[in-house]
Amino acid sequence: MKTKLSAFLLMLAVLATAASCGNVSAEKTLTGTDREGNPVALPQNMERIISMGPSNTEIITALGYGDKIIAIDSYSSDIEGINQGLPMFNMMSPDGEQIINLQPDVIFVTGMTKVDGGDLLKSVSDTGICIMYLPSCTSITDIKEDIRYIAKVLGAQAEGEALVAKMEDEIAKVAAIGSAITEKKAVYFEVDAPPYQVSFGRGVFLNEMLELIGAENIFRDQDSWISLTDEAVLHANPDVILTSVNYVDNPIEDIKTRPGWSEVAAVKNGEVYIIDADSSNRPSHNIVKALLEMAKAVYPSEYTDL
Repeated sequence: MKTKLSAFLLMLAVLATAASCGNVSAEKTLTGTDREGNPVALPQNMERIISMGPSNTEIITALGYGDKIIAIDSYSSDIEGINQGLPMFNMMSPDGEQIINLQPDVIFVTGMTKVDGGDLLKSVSDTGICIMYLPSCTSITDIKEDIRYIAKVLGAQAEGEALVAKMEDEIAKVAAIGSAITEKKAVYFEVDAPPYQVSFGRGVFLNEMLELIGAENIFRDQDSWISLTDEAVLHANPDVILTSVNYVDNPIEDIKTRPGWSEVAAVKNGEVYIIDADSSNRPSHNIVKALLEMAKAVYPSEYTDL
């Protein structure tokens, strides 16, 4: 991904005449690639932005460009820094005709819109509108590169580097404590509750976050996002349970009262905690909020000063 980004930055720096993007003339475009490596032609002036993905929206607003967002996905509606009453789209079935009618200069799209492999916005890109795809992040490094990429596209490199630097500073504080923890607690992190019980293994930035705080993911030997059964959790017998589930009335009580779960060490010892869903599930600079929540939940005495 760094190679793709470097190529894009180089092309932006040296190429100022390229094929047109929409109704923008060739003299007013720059060429490069998006985060997937797709060739794109960017208008030099990007005053009308559509953000398809809450992580993209959080990054754009943090860079100071929230007022240029003219439409969002439905999950971005509560993000501070955007105008009220913006048109909203379903990321999994966006209305291409409505998007075209809004005449955006650029659209930032999360990898979730390509979750089934199809390009749901092909009818939009076929008109020449610039679409920048950002694949789903698997690591904290990916998140930082997304920030730098969006910042470069918007001409906000300094703001992007400042955002990354602040993020790295917060992570370093946690990592310094986590690296000194020798008696690591086993943690189960529940992203979706039964019947669609979902957690994760290696290759997910949340697993990296558990490692940073000095804990061990009970599914660290598995890959990516995983669907699981109660038996898998009961067999692992985690010391701590974290959940970002926010669509049931009482997530902690739900976990504690599941058949057979009363014998799990985390439940026996009252070590079941809620982690903010937005900051833990969205790959943006705001993961540092979830990182600190996770650290204080799993090791409260070690992280009292943060």
